Amino acid sequence: MDADRLLNTAKLTGESSDNDNSLRPGSFDAFIGQKKITENLKVFIKSARIRKEPLDHILLAGPPGLGKTTLAFIIAKELGVNIKATSAPIIDKAGDIASILTGLEENDVLFIDEIHRLSPVIEEILYPAMEDRSIDILVGQGVGAKSIKLSLAPFTLVAATTRAGLLTSALRDRFGIPLRLDYYSPEDLQIIAERSARIIGCNLEKDAALEIAQRSRKTPRIVNRLLKRVADFSIVSKSHSIDLKMARFALKRLDIDEFGLDEMDRKILHTIITKYSGGPVGIKTIAISIGEEIDTLEDYYEPFLVQSGFLKRTPRGREATSAAYKHIGIKPPSNDLQETLFEEDLPV
Repeated sequence: MDADRLLNTAKLTGESSDNDNSLRPGSFDAFIGQKKITENLKVFIKSARIRKEPLDHILLAGPPGLGKTTLAFIIAKELGVNIKATSAPIIDKAGDIASILTGLEENDVLFIDEIHRLSPVIEEILYPAMEDRSIDILVGQGVGAKSIKLSLAPFTLVAATTRAGLLTSALRDRFGIPLRLDYYSPEDLQIIAERSARIIGCNLEKDAALEIAQRSRKTPRIVNRLLKRVADFSIVSKSHSIDLKMARFALKRLDIDEFGLDEMDRKILHTIITKYSGGPVGIKTIAISIGEEIDTLEDYYEPFLVQSGFLKRTPRGREATSAAYKHIGIKPPSNDLQETLFEEDLPV
């Protein structure tokens, strides 16, 4: 697999504006939310440019859809350099990462998404690249094989992960700027919805924007997705604008309730409550019961349910809270003697 197939290369020039087709903000000024992170990044970038040195390697951690990829592209733009983007799961050979690294130009930004999924072999190659700007290439086979050290151009690695806990300490410690993105407030999401509505050319009333924001799982990506679908209902109904009534009608049709829970969220809670007496129950058991992948549950559904107070993570497993019982419409048990199901109870 050659480097071009592994990379998405972009020359970042010019400004992004509300007239762009893309909903991604193109600058820190257009980026809504994560204020402390963006303000600190401005300082780090300005310092690097004054010193005329590459920016330290950056680790962006947080749930999906919070803007990690967008921030990586903004960082490259603010530095005035190219960005080359790839994803860890497709880098499966030593030659892949070597080809990517040797193809970087001076001060380029290399963005690796899902970095927690790098194989140990690739990690080992990345360590000297990050610290010493060099890699060791094995040439030949058998007793005649020899190692050749190749120097690399100065570069900045920006990595994104939804599972920071899966990173080895050796890799995590090599990032000079570790950043954790948090969920967004309804107010910030409302601003994002209004900005996106201007870009796609629909008239969105403020109370409708807030309604969409409050049902968007505290996540910008979902705000934009729901806005587009609500706009579809508005267009078909020949409405001149999206008002609160239209927003609520469309969101109900999409099975998004007032807390932002969708059909799968409610299925997870209903399964824990009805099949396992509210828990504790292991994530593997839940995944088998609802027919979903464990990674999807842990990366996408579980963080929001925990943040929203519907689910608890305990050493023994996941438990539904009293709020979950109330939301599902089931009376909670009158005592704490609940059946417990552990991962080890499952057949091997």
